[in-house]
Amino acid sequence: MALALATIAGGCALPPISGAPPDRPETVAQATQRRASAPRPAYNLTGYPPAVRDGYIDGCESAKRSEYARKDAHRMADDRQYAMGWNDGYSICKR
Repeated sequence: MALALATIAGGCALPPISGAPPDRPETVAQATQRRASAPRPAYNLTGYPPAVRDGYIDGCESAKRSEYARKDAHRMADDRQYAMGWNDGYSICKR
């Protein structure tokens, strides 16, 4: 699965927007507001479940330290698909 994500995301990364720390605590309302004002990252993750897509985008943007950076601790603990997507996105985009 990680290899497939790497292949799909290989040419889809965007340059970082700012140096926002990925682990800052925020409420759901703050995250929603921040995401609404930040440009939506463009990734071709067609065919993957929504939780994997969300995790991949969050992980990749965290690795790039963009405004969209985020790590949803509750989903990491409770949703294996989100956690897998986050870990794949972070490791691929960190390179």
